[in-house]
Amino acid sequence: MAAATTAPLSSWPWTFLGNYKYWISVPFAARALYANFYNAAYKDTDNWCLHIFVLCLIRYQTFFYASLFQHLHGVVKKHRVSAFKITFEQLDREFHWDNFIILQGLIALAAHSWVPGFSNLPVWNYKGWLYVVIFHALVTEPLYYWIHRAFHDGHLFKNYHSLHHASVNPEVATTGNSTFLEHLVQTGLIALPLLGAAVMGAASISMFYFYILSYDVLKMYGHFNCEIFPESLFRAFPLLKLVVYTPSYHSLHHSSLNSNFCLFMPVYDYLGGTMHPKTEALYTALRKGRKEEVPQFIFLAHIIDFMSTMHTSFIFRSLAAEPFGPRWFLWPPLILTVPPMFAMWAWGRTMVYSEYLVGRVHAQVRVIPRYGFHFFLPFGKKSINGFIEEAILEADRSGVKVLSLAALNKNEELNGGGVLFWKKYTNLRVKIVHGNTLTAAVVINELRPDAKEVFLTGSTSKIGRALALYLCRRGVRVLMLTNSRERYEAVVKDAPVEFQKNLVQVTKYQAGQNCKTWIVGKWIFAKDQSWAPPGTFFHQFVVPPVAEIRKDVTYGKLSGMYLPKNHEGLHFCEFTMPRGVVHACHAGGLLHALEGWDHHEIGSIDIENIDKVWQAALRQGFAPYV
Repeated sequence: MAAATTAPLSSWPWTFLGNYKYWISVPFAARALYANFYNAAYKDTDNWCLHIFVLCLIRYQTFFYASLFQHLHGVVKKHRVSAFKITFEQLDREFHWDNFIILQGLIALAAHSWVPGFSNLPVWNYKGWLYVVIFHALVTEPLYYWIHRAFHDGHLFKNYHSLHHASVNPEVATTGNSTFLEHLVQTGLIALPLLGAAVMGAASISMFYFYILSYDVLKMYGHFNCEIFPESLFRAFPLLKLVVYTPSYHSLHHSSLNSNFCLFMPVYDYLGGTMHPKTEALYTALRKGRKEEVPQFIFLAHIIDFMSTMHTSFIFRSLAAEPFGPRWFLWPPLILTVPPMFAMWAWGRTMVYSEYLVGRVHAQVRVIPRYGFHFFLPFGKKSINGFIEEAILEADRSGVKVLSLAALNKNEELNGGGVLFWKKYTNLRVKIVHGNTLTAAVVINELRPDAKEVFLTGSTSKIGRALALYLCRRGVRVLMLTNSRERYEAVVKDAPVEFQKNLVQVTKYQAGQNCKTWIVGKWIFAKDQSWAPPGTFFHQFVVPPVAEIRKDVTYGKLSGMYLPKNHEGLHFCEFTMPRGVVHACHAGGLLHALEGWDHHEIGSIDIENIDKVWQAALRQGFAPYV
């Protein structure tokens, strides 16, 4: 349904710039800042330039917080218009949703020289506000209605407006996802009330801020996936239904295409006979609240660090749709995430990050409001376990089948890989799963069949122990890097007597200098990697992944699995994983739910289950990420 790129004015003139389009605004921003703070002689003439620059920044911030609020599952779940089934295709299509802000900023800057008097407007004039409202209601609204209807006919819809309607489940970003021609027309409609007030001699700076920001908020509100307008106001003031549209009202326009064309005021749909007959019923049903569907599987994750906060779908969904990596341009907007960070720290509970389906299994990803470094603070252990325990008990009460623990949430020193909760609540119906069995299986099955010796770091961890015990039975000599003789001997004790000779304790990285198969379960620095001989293959199950600093070795991928092809609704990349791939422990928990296994997977890995889990994963349609 995407608009044809060959139609005149369908594509944006700066499309070829890609993400470099933002440099268009740099000369204007520089001029405004210079004139207002370093050269008073030009302050009056360039005051307008500064206001436009500031207004654009406020508009970006407004859209950011609106999008964040829209994805707060705990707030919107009861009244959301449709279940979140956003796809990567929609995210890619809406990636440049903000083109209209750049366009309107440039046009406003041009108006600085075209229209006299714009440089010396007063800050306040209440008449201007009144004129803007009148012009909007009597001029912009009816014009928009008829132009919008025209864009739904034949040629205009196919070549222009179909791009906007390709997003069947609208979100805040859908607001700006339209063609260049459409936004030119819409910019003209926005300008009419402002020019009208200016002609009447009542324009002011505050009027421009008020109208443009109000317009943005109302447009975002219409694309909001939650019916938040209180029913009590409609009951008290019935005529409001003709003056204020709602998200459910606009959602019917996206689903039916031939009704509810209004901008913000349904009165014009009423007069034009284009109001959808189910408008009232849908609104009433959504305000009563929908019964939340209980997921069969929950993956309980956590945020790695402050920078990765912006890689969550409820902060920057476009960034979350790509593998995480350091990006210099993320530092300036980091301040936007500070309020959510402190809110999560002070009042946070586990929150829904995303939802998706695999076959008939409804999966949900939740995050606890703590960052990676919190897990290593002595005083943080109790609170983190409290969050995890609360999530487990809530899942148990709700009827969730499986709850899987991610990365540090199952740390041995924290809760023994989930054993703490199993011992405390012996009658849990929800199955606690750490998913490490599949992680171990992934590492084992990516080793070369002819490997006779491996150098293993993190060798006494849950996964490291399982790898050592499994490989030694296969006749592989395992060089176990550990300084603890006691922990090494505990692993050896669990191996069959005839294979114990294959487990060798080493205490320095130099011991791996002749071994070309390294399995990394603990972060290693550059000096540690230097001991590996050329041609070494680094297999790894450590998060974050090992820094790739050498050219003469091969770095394996983190242990991950491609989800079965029948998955839908997934619209985020799990940390550094590409699209459609999740960490093996995540896949292991999901596999538990798909197979309907009725046991907890906690504590130490059962070596006997590794092959069973691997075969089950392949049977369910998972594929190794290599």
